[in-house]
Amino acid sequence: MTHNAKGRHYAESERRGEPSKAPQYLPAFLFVGFIFAMAIWFIAGPKLSYSASEKRYLQKFPDASFEHVKDGTFGKEFETFFADQFPARNMWVGVNAYSILAEGNNGANGVYKCKDGYLINKPVSKDNGIMKNIGAIEEFHSLDAVKNVPATVMLAPSTGYVCEDVLPAIHDKYNDDEYFESVKKSLAQNGIGFTDLRETFKSAYKNGSQLYYKTDHHWNTRGAYTAYRQLCQTLGLKAAEESLFVKEPTEGFYGTTYSSSGFWLTEPDTLEVWNNTRNTDKNIHVKITEGSGSQEYGSMFFPDHLKEDDKYPVFIDGNHALTEITNTNAERGTLVVIKDSFSHCMAPFLAENYKKVVLVDLRYYKMENVSALVQREKPEQLLVLYGIDNLATDTDLVWLQ
Repeated sequence: MTHNAKGRHYAESERRGEPSKAPQYLPAFLFVGFIFAMAIWFIAGPKLSYSASEKRYLQKFPDASFEHVKDGTFGKEFETFFADQFPARNMWVGVNAYSILAEGNNGANGVYKCKDGYLINKPVSKDNGIMKNIGAIEEFHSLDAVKNVPATVMLAPSTGYVCEDVLPAIHDKYNDDEYFESVKKSLAQNGIGFTDLRETFKSAYKNGSQLYYKTDHHWNTRGAYTAYRQLCQTLGLKAAEESLFVKEPTEGFYGTTYSSSGFWLTEPDTLEVWNNTRNTDKNIHVKITEGSGSQEYGSMFFPDHLKEDDKYPVFIDGNHALTEITNTNAERGTLVVIKDSFSHCMAPFLAENYKKVVLVDLRYYKMENVSALVQREKPEQLLVLYGIDNLATDTDLVWLQ
């Protein structure tokens, strides 16, 4: 068929209402072109080592050695590498999160999108390790080196339990009441105190106090101070007055629930440092130990972190195996804290009362048995401080000894 004949054929087909064959293949051509373009972008594009929005380091190209290929390590790590380095990954994560929301879901990636800008973790499964970990604490306190030290446990209630009014209409139940009652009963039977924050937090929140970050699972500094006052009441201490502290706000804080959810359009939090200006390097000494090395500082706050994506380590420089805070102006003796990261913004308040606050993070502490540390420090008080969700999933407390 000649060129002119072909033209007459297509024209005749259009007059008869028959579809032209060429446009039928257009979607396929576009799809193949898109895949090809993305492949070129993936191969030639820059590979990032860190995701600012997710606040985590990304998978590097895996070791392609024969052993790793043979045992499947290369394949698994390459899948992670491909997912982490996919072109415009953050955009697609956000598109996926908001698409899930548009389909009628109440959140994405285990995080509820709530009213007033809150991003709140869904409740932990009822099949959890809370009572197993409480049993480990009780067993630890029964050791000869520890049993004569007064001990109390303080658990941060889940954000969804306290801030239930902002949750979506359909949500899973937060079982804090059940957990707290079981923990309190078990600890009492084993001679360990319990600082119950439920009523205090519910009341403060109802009266207008924001106790948790909206984009992070931690309590904020107001929440930590509220918990500190309740702890002081439990232990018979005089809490430092709020008027002692100068509040230094920093805008633009995005935390863990923001990073995991993909809801990138959420407004950031304000992070506050409450600084007692009477504390200087003349009376404050901080020693941070990791492995066999340690470093010493004259402040409990590390403002350089406020310039970074993750600002929360402004408090005691974040996660470390062992952190010791000495305040020569305080009146009480030594406090040993077995803790998770909820303790970080509370530690400066605890140092108002105790000459020495020793913070032990079991995720990283491999130096010696904690009972040996207690025997050496001879504390007047032992505190176990965890968020209830963290206690439910923690796998390190079972090794406490």
